[in-house]
This record gives sequence, structure tokens and C-alpha cells, in this order.
Amino acid sequence: MQPNPSLRSAVATEDVQIAAAAHVLVRARRVVVLTGAGMSAESGIPTFRDAGGIWSMFDPDEVATPRAFERDAGKVWRWYAERRRSMAGARPNAGHVALAALEARFAARGGSVTVVTQNIDGLHRAAGSRNVVAVHGDIHRTRCFDCRADGGEAGAHDASTVAPPRCPACGGRLRPDVVWFGEALPMAAVGRALRAIRACDVLVSVGTSGEVEPVASFPLLALEHRAVLIEINPAPTPLSAHAEHVVRAGAATALPALVEACA
Repeated sequence: MQPNPSLRSAVATEDVQIAAAAHVLVRARRVVVLTGAGMSAESGIPTFRDAGGIWSMFDPDEVATPRAFERDAGKVWRWYAERRRSMAGARPNAGHVALAALEARFAARGGSVTVVTQNIDGLHRAAGSRNVVAVHGDIHRTRCFDCRADGGEAGAHDASTVAPPRCPACGGRLRPDVVWFGEALPMAAVGRALRAIRACDVLVSVGTSGEVEPVASFPLLALEHRAVLIEINPAPTPLSAHAEHVVRAGAATALPALVEACA
């Protein structure tokens, strides 16, 4: 069987783009990596917005808003407990591991890599990344719906299947520590993310649709501060036209190759 010329061309183009992106990275001191649902999808975690994603099967107004929690807190609590159970077997993929290695390499030479993630699964930290800003929260943590106090690990409360457990600080109801529809992103996380983005030399956007605000504007802010933009995504996004280097591949394939090319 003869090799497919279009496939061979695509692979060649991917290799060229990875080499060009690596050339930019090795000269940088401060890097921000912005990750979205496509990053976690390669670890088997369903996306929320894609066709066949979670919001195609569930109404977010019923399980992911403050009003839903006020209306039926037990239903919301159980829904998120089921989400945690469904992702219990998920492990960091090769892309997560590559980013942790990149962070360690930059730290060793006095630089920094900050991962700003829209994902709530904790896989970046599980892979070893330390400088992680989870702007949409962490499904494995809880906080009080009333006083916002830290409620600890969600898994410690999963036996509470009828109603949410109570806050140790005020007696209010604990909720998942994630950002729901109609809520603002946590100010502390956004502040950390924006400081890193304004100071970075390179921003790498990985597996994000570039359509959910305010995070969709983060790469454009980096461009305003003269950073180089690299996109890693199998499909075009609104960000593609602004990126200096575009790698049309998934995170688990492209990121290890990119980090290896930086060696």
C-alpha cells in the first residue's frame, strides 16, 4: 500500500510547527500554558460543551447554578458526587506529564511555567505541576454555600448522599468548589492568572475552544503585552488566526514532542 501523501504532509507540517514552537520556548523565561477541556478529554474525561458532552445530556440550569442548589441541594450534591466517581479512574496523560517536566526544567534555570486551567479535575497537580491556577475551581474540593469557608476534600463527604454536609465554620451547606453558571470566577485565581499572563514571554493555548469568556480573552491580553502565542488543538478555533505557531494535534501527542524538542 502506498503512503497517503496528505497524511505524510500533515505529519511533516506538525513536525515543522513543533520545531518552530520549541525554538520560541527555549528562548523564553516566563511561560503561561492555558488548558481547556481537550486536555482532559485525552485522559477519558468527557467535555462539557462538545457534541455528546455533559451539557448535551444534562441541563446545567438543573445542576450547575446557585438557584439549582437553593432549589434542590441534594440533587446537585449527588450529581457532582457522581461526576467525581466517573472520573475516579482518570489519570494524567502524557501531555500533563510533559507540562510538569517543562515547569521543572524552567525552574532549574530561573524561569517559570504557569498552568492556567479551565479544567476542574486536578490532573495537572496529579501529574506534578505545582504552579497551577484553576480558574473554574476544583471538583475535589468543597466550600460553604453561605460563608464560603473551605470545606475540605469532597471525597471525605461522599457518604452524604441525601443532602450536602454541613460547614464546620457556620453550619451552612457545603457545595462543590467549582464555578457555576451565573457566578464570577474567583478573584484570587483570576488575579494570579492575569499577573502571569501580563508578564509572560510565551502563551501556549492547549485544547481550549477559545469561546468561553472571560478566559477566551486571556491569550489576547498576552498578545497585547507582546507575548508569542502558540496554539495546540486538533481543530481550528477563534484563536487560531492570532497564533504565531499552530500545531494541529492533541495535547498527549504534541506536548511531549514539544518538550522533547526544547531539550
